[in-house]
Amino acid sequence: MRIAIAASEGAPYIKSGGLGDVMEALPSALSRIPGNEVALFLPYYGKIRNNPAYKTELVAQFSVSLGWRQQYAGILRLLDRTDGVQVYFIDSLYYFGNRNGAIYGDFDDGERFAFFSKACLDAMVSMAFIPDVIQCNDWQTAALPVFLSAQYSPLFPGTKCLFTIHNIEYQGWADGPFFDDVLALPEGYRGMLDMNGAINMMKGAIETAHMVSTVSESYAKELMYPYYAHGLDGVIANAGWKLTGITNGIDTNTFNPATDPALPAHYTKTTLKKGKALCKAALQEEVGLPQKADTPLLVMVTRLVGHKGLDLLCYAIEDLLANEDFQLLILGTGEKKFEDFFLNLAAKYPDRVSAKITFSLGLASRIYAGGDIYLMPSKSEPCGLSQMNAMRYGTVPVVHATGGLRDTVSGVDENGKGGLGFTFQSYNGDDFRQAVVNCLNLYHNQPTAFRALQKLDMSQDFSWDKPAQRYMNLFTSMCNG
Repeated sequence: MRIAIAASEGAPYIKSGGLGDVMEALPSALSRIPGNEVALFLPYYGKIRNNPAYKTELVAQFSVSLGWRQQYAGILRLLDRTDGVQVYFIDSLYYFGNRNGAIYGDFDDGERFAFFSKACLDAMVSMAFIPDVIQCNDWQTAALPVFLSAQYSPLFPGTKCLFTIHNIEYQGWADGPFFDDVLALPEGYRGMLDMNGAINMMKGAIETAHMVSTVSESYAKELMYPYYAHGLDGVIANAGWKLTGITNGIDTNTFNPATDPALPAHYTKTTLKKGKALCKAALQEEVGLPQKADTPLLVMVTRLVGHKGLDLLCYAIEDLLANEDFQLLILGTGEKKFEDFFLNLAAKYPDRVSAKITFSLGLASRIYAGGDIYLMPSKSEPCGLSQMNAMRYGTVPVVHATGGLRDTVSGVDENGKGGLGFTFQSYNGDDFRQAVVNCLNLYHNQPTAFRALQKLDMSQDFSWDKPAQRYMNLFTSMCNG
């Protein structure tokens, strides 16, 4: 099958979050399936252009019509990808060069990514690469299925389009005149994008794509409800017949405690006790905590923003510190109120709390390996990758049972049986605190059971092989439908 994937970011070239990780791993997993030809389309950001590690060649140039504009676009082919995926960068100095280095946040983001969406289709036509399926991701490529339906269907007569929602919170809003000034679509499409007098790009994609997917089964169900859908619940419900959920995997080669070069010691399930103890001691020293082998180390690697459940941790932590024996380590950056809270907490409890307000992939790996318990009390979580990374390293998760957390972390009982981690159902601080206490009790009072749970977590298959096959099954049904 010929598969084209369009996204606004993809590791290792450019990444701001989980979407970048998925766009590194999913195309690679699809390309490993015999008979597939996979092409990944990304913007040619200045950060990629100026990186000498990425060798490219120019394969085509053309103009993209965007309303009254005629904008230059070039197609750069990456020369040194070795996994079978062909990566193409859409070049436009006007939209993606000479920026401040950030991927998002410019005043013309709507226009930039409308250009990218249309340029991807023009690039496929220019290269005579007409795919069986195009997968586009989040609002930044939401215009692609709209353009495909409204203007490009004669050039893509058999092509189906899957729109994947990674995070519905960001929908691609624009003022009403954007429809005529930038998109210049036929009048019949105005209602598909109009929402309360404004333009909503994600709404347009949901309306026009052949199928819509989310990144976990539970998140697909949750999006039917206003609490999760950020205003699009009615649109999602009307499109429920074409909505499905496929839970993400993780890169099990990168996140592997047996080989991870960032770790001071390597281990497997059979060498877990010794290897993890070495990693824990080294981590405690690195972040300035006392080296206490028998004190559980609670860890988080997260963006410090509200929907990650940090308000629950802020509510519960003083009571937990007063009544339980543990250390806490936080790694991340984000909202100043949370950064300040954890820095102040670390200053108040220097022997028990460490806050690293930074971003470091190496330290993140060492935290996954050196931690005992991983906290992820997210208010909502489309899929989540950190909980799977943590389990891969034998760090027991405590999670809010929502979205992908519900799908990947089944709840255990007080004896650590029947699941993979500790969960709580209602989003409130007291239930979260009790889940943490239950996990600490298992650590302190039933160490053999806790170790068995760690080994069970490490035994799970969180690779991309199964999700990739589910995507293939979906693609096949789309093409045969």
